[in-house]
Amino acid sequence: MKKFLNYYKPHMKLFLLDMVAAFTLSAIDLIFPVFSRTIIDDFIPNNKITQLFHFAGIIFLLYIVRMACNYIMGYWGHVMGARIEHDMRRDLFSHVQNLPFKFFDNTKTGKLMSRIINDLNEMSELAHHGPEDLFISVLMIGGSLAIMFTINGTLAMVVMALVVAMIVFTINTRLYMVRTFRRVRKGMADINARVETSLSGVRLSKSFANEDYEIDRFAESNGLFRNAKNDSFRAIGIFTAGNHFLADLLNVVVITIGGYYVYLGKLTYGDLMAFVLYTAFFLRPIRRLIQFIQQYQSGMSGYERFCELMDTMPEIEDAPDAETIEDVQGRIEFKGVSFKYEADLDDVLHDFDLDIEPGKTVALVGPSGVGKTTIANLIPRFYEVSGGSIVVDGVDIRRVTQQSLRKNIGIVQQDVFIFFGSIGENIAYGKPGATDEEIIQAAKHANIHDFIESLDEGYETIVGERGVKLSGGQKQRIAIARVFLKNPPILILDEATSALDNQNELAIQKSIEELSENRTTIVIAHRLSTIKNADEILVLDDGGVAERGSHDVLIGQNGLYASLYHAQFRGLIPDMVTGR
Repeated sequence: MKKFLNYYKPHMKLFLLDMVAAFTLSAIDLIFPVFSRTIIDDFIPNNKITQLFHFAGIIFLLYIVRMACNYIMGYWGHVMGARIEHDMRRDLFSHVQNLPFKFFDNTKTGKLMSRIINDLNEMSELAHHGPEDLFISVLMIGGSLAIMFTINGTLAMVVMALVVAMIVFTINTRLYMVRTFRRVRKGMADINARVETSLSGVRLSKSFANEDYEIDRFAESNGLFRNAKNDSFRAIGIFTAGNHFLADLLNVVVITIGGYYVYLGKLTYGDLMAFVLYTAFFLRPIRRLIQFIQQYQSGMSGYERFCELMDTMPEIEDAPDAETIEDVQGRIEFKGVSFKYEADLDDVLHDFDLDIEPGKTVALVGPSGVGKTTIANLIPRFYEVSGGSIVVDGVDIRRVTQQSLRKNIGIVQQDVFIFFGSIGENIAYGKPGATDEEIIQAAKHANIHDFIESLDEGYETIVGERGVKLSGGQKQRIAIARVFLKNPPILILDEATSALDNQNELAIQKSIEELSENRTTIVIAHRLSTIKNADEILVLDDGGVAERGSHDVLIGQNGLYASLYHAQFRGLIPDMVTGR
């Protein structure tokens, strides 16, 4: 709760304005029955017509003020709630951006979307109406009861007894509401995850003719969500019906006992009318409290999930004294590095050593599962080593900021991600704020400029969700153009040309070699033809580095690399080397 209240601090002026408006509105409501009592008991029986119209004028002016208060609460109060929701969503998104790869490996995108978007929707209303409704209710209930006791203490005690009954009923039904609202939030996250997964893989489901299967899986999640909502509606129904019954009973009791007291001469007609009005005003804040409790349960169930995600701490954090790495030359050293993706899994790398000199191009080859991509992911510190250290230019990467480290590394992966938007925007992601000339030059280096120019919209062409309008090779060339634009001192090419045909591969290979010049470049490739010109080739197996040397040296040794190379061109190993 303290963390939630901290979000009010930047908007304290609006909060105080809302509270002043709520206080003024409550005070005006409490004054009206007193005026009515005076009119009925004094002005009308004693023919004080002038005073009657004076009072009417005062009430009219007060109601204009009341209208202004309602406007402030209705507009500026909601603005404050929206701003708090904005701040919370901003903080949550920023926090998620700083979580490590391992977190995303184990978390569904749809559930994250639900927490960032849906779970905070109710927080806007709770942030606004929560304090406002609570403040008004306390004032109205306390003020009404105090004035009721001045009119007739016995009748006021009866009202208090019924209020206590309403409070006991509310407490008893609250826990049931908490459980049901949590189930609704979980169900919403599950159905979001199901929709996101199904829509992202719609082409796969159609290719397998699995539309009915996807519909059945969605129907299962949708049914569970419906049942959770039904339970929440049952809780709301019990809560609302019970409280409204007690409120109606209160009206009956007041009018019956009050009428009897008028008959006995213990109350005047004005007293009875004032008491009835205060009862009505008394019930209004109780209904506000009922609404607040429903809103609180819904909002706080989302807020609990917000806190759960905010409390998920990054496994990889900058050291308190981390420095910014600058003027990177590109020497990379693995010193006794061990790594595993999960604690209960075997090591992918064990006591692994590697020394890459600045400006050299080093290729990593070998069968799947020996750690080639893992090595590429450890250098930018996407994952944390479990043993040993990785050193760049003599500095342990754990002693520098992650942002400065990654700014000096350019990566092209086999699974290229293309944002929904234009081709130009996707290339410019490598250097936000790049000029059109820089974007075009990068596209030319990546051998995709002519293709872009052939499109009707050129660089403004929309590529669709995840680049569905582009071929695999075109997407990889856009990714390569991003790296040309970034122009980093360290390059990591993880199957960067795997989706290119032979003609395009040969055309872009020269550009990659140009980009790699005087830069430390790590190339992971199954096509051994693409790494013949590498300064050094490392052949990896389960035991680490099995062979090391240039292409000609390794061919001359007639070892593992030579057998893989010759086998590839004879078409004997379609999976281990070529990936086809």
